[in-house]
Amino acid sequence: MASDPIISVRDLVKRFDGKIVLNGINLDVFPGETMVVMGGSGSGKSTLLRHMIGSLLPDAGEVVLFGEDIFSLSDEKMDGVRKKFGILFQSGALFNSMTIAENVALPLREHTELDPAIVDIQIKIKLELVGLRDHADKYPSQLSGGMKKRAGLARALALDPLLLFYDEPSAGLDPITSAEIDRLIIDLTKKMGVTSVVVTHEMDSAFAIADRMAMLHQGKVLVMDERSYFERLRDMPTAQTAELPEAQQIIRQFLRGDADGPVTRYRAATKYEDDLLGAPPLPPLEHPSIEPTRGKK
Repeated sequence: MASDPIISVRDLVKRFDGKIVLNGINLDVFPGETMVVMGGSGSGKSTLLRHMIGSLLPDAGEVVLFGEDIFSLSDEKMDGVRKKFGILFQSGALFNSMTIAENVALPLREHTELDPAIVDIQIKIKLELVGLRDHADKYPSQLSGGMKKRAGLARALALDPLLLFYDEPSAGLDPITSAEIDRLIIDLTKKMGVTSVVVTHEMDSAFAIADRMAMLHQGKVLVMDERSYFERLRDMPTAQTAELPEAQQIIRQFLRGDADGPVTRYRAATKYEDDLLGAPPLPPLEHPSIEPTRGKK
């Protein structure tokens, strides 16, 4: 890539209760591209996303966002960085007591001094972008799952961010609605030049929207490359795969959703009997396992 990355993750390590969840992650995202971060459940996708938005502190490593090492910033300066990006949460995360228009208006009223008439225009523009202008006065409880996702996206766009994060945007949606969300992501990239980071394990969606893809497995990036690399690996004839390195076999199994492969062989090889009969009892919990927020250092 010719330009400097808008996100640069370097040697990122995170442990929970002594267990390594992120194990030396390195990742770059460049302006104007859609980067898809994929991997199985427990691979570290959501934990990586939470570090990229600054809601978790790492045990080691750094995340540079818009040229700033976000873990070295004061809370005030970090708030300024947050205004440059938007987040579409998996559930939409709308405020149920507010209409869709009020949800979209909230960031504008909290973080700008725009005239109410300008705020109203901005609300209509953002809702039109996601096809919900005619539903501005409805409450989240009156919307379908896909409409909630689109409303959440409109709110994420409220401050005209340079960067959008998507957490499982297709989760829980039917195939047609999922395809509509994919098209929205592509359109926003083209129309607004927004850089996108999409965390997903939905492969149809991933291949539809990605410029580049990063595959996480057991807290590590196995491969980060152009979409075409993963397409070739996915579509490779089975007869040619026997000599592939294990990392590529893991990726291929995930991309294709195959029941047989190194991932399932590893699971089957764990010593269930020893674990069942020989493991010592777990100690009682003395306190709940709660990760402190960024501000509580």
